[in-house]
Amino acid sequence: MKKKFLINFLFILFASTLQGQNNEETKYSFSFENKTIKECFIEIENKTQNRFYFNEKWTDLNKKINLSFNEVNLETILNDIIKDTNLNFFKDDNKFIITQSNFIYTDINTNLIVKDSVINENKTSPLFFEKIIDNQDTESESITIIGKQDGVNHKKTHVLDGIIIDTKTNNPISGVVINVTNRNKKTETNIDGYFKIELPDGLNVIEIISMSYKKINQKIILKKDATLNYQLTENITLLNEVVVQKEKNKEVKTVASGVTTFNVEKAKNVPLVLGERDIIKLALSLPGIKAASEGSSGINVRGGKDDQNLFLLDNATIYNPSHFFGFFSSVNPYLVNEVNIYKGHIPAEFGGRIASVFEINSKEGNYEKFKGEGGIGPVTSNITFTTPIVKGKSTLIAGARATYSKWILKQIDNENLQKSDANFYDIYLKYKHKINENNAIETSAYYSKDNFNISSDSLYSYSNSAFSLNWKHNFNKKNISNFQLINSNYAFGIDYVADNLKSFNYDFNINETKFIFKNVYFYNEKHKFSYGLNTTLYQLNPGELKPIDENSLLIYRKINDEKGLESALFINDEYSLNKKLSFNLGLRYSSFLAMGPSTQTIYRNGAPTTSGNIEEIRTYKNNEAIKNYNGLEYRFGSRYMFNETFSVKLAYTTNYQYLHKLSSNTTQSPTDTWKLADLNIKPAFGQQISLGFFKSLKDDLYQISLEGYYKKTENFLDFKVGSDLLLSESIERDAIQGKGKAYGVEFLIKKSEGRLNGWIGYTYSRSLIQLNDNTPDKVVNNGNYFASNFDKPHDFNTILNYKFTKRYSASFNFTYQTGRPVTYPVGTYTYGNAQYTLYSDRNKFRIPDYYRVDIGINIEGNHKIKKPYHSFWNISVYNLLGRNNPHSIFFVTENGQIKAYKTSIFSYPIPTITYNFKF
Repeated sequence: MKKKFLINFLFILFASTLQGQNNEETKYSFSFENKTIKECFIEIENKTQNRFYFNEKWTDLNKKINLSFNEVNLETILNDIIKDTNLNFFKDDNKFIITQSNFIYTDINTNLIVKDSVINENKTSPLFFEKIIDNQDTESESITIIGKQDGVNHKKTHVLDGIIIDTKTNNPISGVVINVTNRNKKTETNIDGYFKIELPDGLNVIEIISMSYKKINQKIILKKDATLNYQLTENITLLNEVVVQKEKNKEVKTVASGVTTFNVEKAKNVPLVLGERDIIKLALSLPGIKAASEGSSGINVRGGKDDQNLFLLDNATIYNPSHFFGFFSSVNPYLVNEVNIYKGHIPAEFGGRIASVFEINSKEGNYEKFKGEGGIGPVTSNITFTTPIVKGKSTLIAGARATYSKWILKQIDNENLQKSDANFYDIYLKYKHKINENNAIETSAYYSKDNFNISSDSLYSYSNSAFSLNWKHNFNKKNISNFQLINSNYAFGIDYVADNLKSFNYDFNINETKFIFKNVYFYNEKHKFSYGLNTTLYQLNPGELKPIDENSLLIYRKINDEKGLESALFINDEYSLNKKLSFNLGLRYSSFLAMGPSTQTIYRNGAPTTSGNIEEIRTYKNNEAIKNYNGLEYRFGSRYMFNETFSVKLAYTTNYQYLHKLSSNTTQSPTDTWKLADLNIKPAFGQQISLGFFKSLKDDLYQISLEGYYKKTENFLDFKVGSDLLLSESIERDAIQGKGKAYGVEFLIKKSEGRLNGWIGYTYSRSLIQLNDNTPDKVVNNGNYFASNFDKPHDFNTILNYKFTKRYSASFNFTYQTGRPVTYPVGTYTYGNAQYTLYSDRNKFRIPDYYRVDIGINIEGNHKIKKPYHSFWNISVYNLLGRNNPHSIFFVTENGQIKAYKTSIFSYPIPTITYNFKF
């Protein structure tokens, strides 16, 4: 018995030892140099007893590798070989079954079933597919598998992102819709052509849709986060009519209210004064945006003053946005791609003004070939061209515009203007270089110059300039950043040359240098964050008078320079709670530091700012802190969609403004100067609440909006009657910091397609101010609210364009506005043997109402593709009815009688013809 037990024990021991030897994995050594994966499999087969089974058509098998292994088990070798591919493998004894993307499980357990249930529910295609990628196949039925399934850490959802560009130009395409038809999900590309969408594991049917390009259909199976870049080919199919439009019902779906976006190309069919398309004049036809009068360079948005608007050209501040007394915008329209006007909800990244932001984005240059366009008109001519520097990587775009306008002044019903002269020019350059997929640098330069004289002895001039350097960097798929350094400058001067003893030069200058950092973080489908900082250094020369002759009767005078630093941190979250309710939540913390060198007058606490109440005159050294102001700004927007075609939007916005414009005129003047907040001048503060209803009809053919708003303003700057602001060393003694309130209702109906298209807009609004300072001479209208200079309750605009054929169309404008307020003399009185005029309360009366009709005929050249250039003619008649609309009314006392005089800009029809061309 003992012998039998011993034999059995030895047998078990031997068997277990033998089994352990068999279980020990065999080690292998291989060296693969520039070999394909398929060749590696074949070499392993030849040197081992293992066999591989795979589909030879799989493209991953042709990938070449360089790897070496020394005494490594076979599974480790295979994992390294297929590491950066979509291949997986399954081992069965000495057989290796290669799969594409999918993972073969040897057993089924509850956890795996839960993880992969989404695949089963959506009925994904079978295990093996042929991978065919053809981005130009508009009706592709192939299936693309991206990534490979992980049997341990398998995710239910994956992020798909990428960039969509034009095949010919390599330029990014914005507004392209990425529609996942079987998931009821969609997104669209941003201005850089970038998109990002989160999709579930398994089959996704994708449509890439743009009206100007061929559609792409693609079926993909996602197994991991992936990037897919698409190149779209222009759709050259001949159609009766091709209309380029944004995503359907976009105005209904967007969260922000009080925002208008338009493409400048659409302005070519609008008849405007002197025949040139103009972004500012086009904006004035929209509800809530007005000018104090015809020929005024200032713009008033929802009851705000003209200095409360921020004009940005590629983020560079433009202080005077107009040429030629307000008839032309200072930015060449041929260089402008898109304009975004924020008059309600202002994004948290913008600050420094309390009424509106005009964001002007320039065109992108062409990376493949030389192109250009231009125009020749009765007053101006311009030329713009773009050319690649290094094909596919860098491009230059340049433009210039100049005027020959003296003859038009002879036609204006104003004797002084008829004896005047005026001219202007502007130039722009932008260079962009794509370093790689994640980095691009861009630099631009802009300069404009105006010269005019109202009399023969005085020459006025003003200029805008801007320079920017921008670095765009993608840290990863979720983080896109911009770093921008910008310098802007505005200057004006007066050269008076008559009597040498009184001749002089006068100069004013404001310079700002700012740094902007902005990062966009795509957290997930519900949250899109943007955050960053910007800081701006202001340097002002408030005024300098220099006598020309050394024997001059005048003396040299210079107002002390001003310096200030404005900084801000901001964060914004675009949050979608569900398909119906979305929010745009923003916070901006802004701070302003007034700095030396400076001399500040300190008045007795609570006493009026008069010379008799001076307590101290304090001198500050260079960069020494004078006064700090700061505050938190709220940017809240929300949208609730009742259905796909109807939504309601609510917004609340607050803003600080640390810079004021000094003007004693009714309308903006090129000689207006600017003033920073300091010890005695406080920053302005504004807050606005708005509610809007948005509706689209007939498959988005018509868009209707109705918006109401109420806003309050504190500490805006006004002045006593008769104040002399030039070379004033004590602005605070003439300044009145008042309060304002404005409210209104805006209605707009647009038709974007068809033979007849355009819009009709109506605004009822009021703009009221209160000037009630602590001294009698700074109290206006007994301290009660009264109408501002730009209060025009009724404003009605119609812009229509009718296309007879592809080449011929007619345009029609009609404008009606309530006459602006004016102060009238109501009598005379005698004091000290002198007779004086007694005036009414300020702005108690109004000038006559304004209305105007314009028409235009538009003739396009034939649409042959291979023509060397394409042309466009515009024949317009401005003020067709010859309406003698008053520009201003003034009063003169002659022989003891008060006589009223009216001036007009154009009191009869002004015909113009403009020729535009592209090549």
